[in-house]
Amino acid sequence: MPPELMSPHRTSPLRVSPGPDAAASPVAHRLLGAARELSQSLDALRFGPPIAHVYDPLQYAWAPYEDYVRRYGATRKRVVLLGMNPGPFGMMQTGVPFGEVAAVRDWMRIAAAVDRPAREHPKRPIEGFACPRSEVSGRRLWGWAALRFGSAQAFFHDWFVLNYCPLVFLESSGRNFTPDKLPAERRRAVEEACDRHLAAALAALQPEWAIGVGAFAEKCLRTVLESDRVDGAFARQVKVAQILHPSPASPAANRGWSEAADRKLAELGVLGPEKTAVS
Repeated sequence: MPPELMSPHRTSPLRVSPGPDAAASPVAHRLLGAARELSQSLDALRFGPPIAHVYDPLQYAWAPYEDYVRRYGATRKRVVLLGMNPGPFGMMQTGVPFGEVAAVRDWMRIAAAVDRPAREHPKRPIEGFACPRSEVSGRRLWGWAALRFGSAQAFFHDWFVLNYCPLVFLESSGRNFTPDKLPAERRRAVEEACDRHLAAALAALQPEWAIGVGAFAEKCLRTVLESDRVDGAFARQVKVAQILHPSPASPAANRGWSEAADRKLAELGVLGPEKTAVS
């Protein structure tokens, strides 16, 4: 039995798992190693009220995340999209960034086992791929990718999607508490681990474009690329931008997120009709 550690707010034990095996590509190997290190670093942190529960999908939903990286993160990418942290019916359930169940299961063809956390919030149970709820942000983002590129293979040939922070913070009511609202001392500790992971992921993926899905993610990208965590020559070559977040809390996104994303990406020169691969 592997050693297990439990923090007061952690929802599942930290399982000390082996590193990626020889079947993983060098890029996927680096991404998976950085994700394991991130999860272990965050597990050492403690969070007080109003946070009552902390979920880490990189622990209880490691299997689908590993499958996601092995399948679709095996090579360098032209574009990396960065989100903030898991949503309650997306990555929190499936382990995949913006991981709306139907998109992950039916489009990406990923349906690996998800464990039950040791301690769940009664209003936010982990049901994995049996979750009947749909994550609106994920449905919009992956629906756009499917419409624009056709297959998951076509999209992930040049694109990859990451989250800045893997943790879900829940208040006693079940309400989501976003990382940007953490007290300064705790936020710095979380950012230290997340910045280190993001730097490693960008170094592995070597993107031409690093695009924040929302303002918070763009700020995180700029912070890391302007720091000494990444090679300066590489950082100067990466173009950083932002697209609208697909959250249903955004009136602009509700007016037509796919169209807004297309307009912005075309304006930036990231994506146009000649760069669309529909299959």
